[in-house]
Amino acid sequence: MKRAMAALLVAAYLTLVVDVLGDNRSATSLLPATAFLLLATWGYQWVQRKGERRFAYAYVVVLFLTGFGVFLVSEASLASTLMLVVLVSQTVLLLPVPAVIAVVLLLPLFHIGMALDEGLREGLGLLAAAVFAAAVTELLKREQAARAALAEANARLREYSVQVERLAAVQERNRVARDIHDGLGHALTVVQMQIKAARALLEPQPERAGEMLAKAQDQAEEALREVRRSVGALREPRPAVPLPQALRVLAEEASAAGVPTEVGVTGAARQLLAEAEESLFRAAQEGLTNVRKHAQATRAAVVLDYSGAAAVRLEVRDDGAGAAGAGDGGFGLLGLRERAAHLGGRLTFASEPGGGSTLCMEVPG
Repeated sequence: MKRAMAALLVAAYLTLVVDVLGDNRSATSLLPATAFLLLATWGYQWVQRKGERRFAYAYVVVLFLTGFGVFLVSEASLASTLMLVVLVSQTVLLLPVPAVIAVVLLLPLFHIGMALDEGLREGLGLLAAAVFAAAVTELLKREQAARAALAEANARLREYSVQVERLAAVQERNRVARDIHDGLGHALTVVQMQIKAARALLEPQPERAGEMLAKAQDQAEEALREVRRSVGALREPRPAVPLPQALRVLAEEASAAGVPTEVGVTGAARQLLAEAEESLFRAAQEGLTNVRKHAQATRAAVVLDYSGAAAVRLEVRDDGAGAAGAGDGGFGLLGLRERAAHLGGRLTFASEPGGGSTLCMEVPG
């Protein structure tokens, strides 16, 4: 827009120079036009840098009077009209709408003193040119503002995109950490418990020890499969297993490791979101792992409760001495809390010395 106004100014000035030379007029008649040219270029840039409204008003008034001088000296030539168009455009860029309207309405008064019909014709023509210049400049001004706003929005969108990518990466790392802990950690804990039990039975009961070692081998193979499933989950969803069935498998593993475990299902089983079933399964897995590691329990129970209308509840209970160290911020319970919070549910852990422990997860479903 600035380049267009500068080109229009130069064209108007050169037109005026040609008129002066063609009419053999004195070069002093170019003084108002020269002053207007300098004001409308360097003066306009100075006012824009200042950015204060009072300077803008003073600048427009001075430019208006200078333009009137050009209009008089050039005898209402085309060059003066072009310069007045620049005056209108700069007023639109610097001042509010009421000031623009005032300038536009004052310009036709330059023709006062002419014959009525000629003054009316020329005045209306100048008014039309001024209105057109004001409208076009306002449209260009709004377009520039819209482009600036769009560029800012795009920059903000790129920033948000980077933040989303970072958040997604963090969430994925947390998910992988939970899967490794809940899957591989559980399986290796079972292996460790079975090997420990086998070593205790190796001399007095070799056949029983061999059975325990075979189960430990099976569990190690399951741990390997769990690692492969966790890696595969990064690429595609793994096949769903009915939750009650998966819990019974966990209970069999816990019983084989030395803690008899029962599974109870309350209410009519219903289909849940895959992520909700996965979280409940991991809660049972972590709870039974803690029972074996910390509780010194003789029995454990897993209860899956579908009786709630809008939520499903899973509890892991034991009759042990109380898992004092299992619920105070370990990675397993931290991961379970993250899973529950992500689904809009909650996780609680209660433990009393001598009164056993209860791990409870409730998720919408």
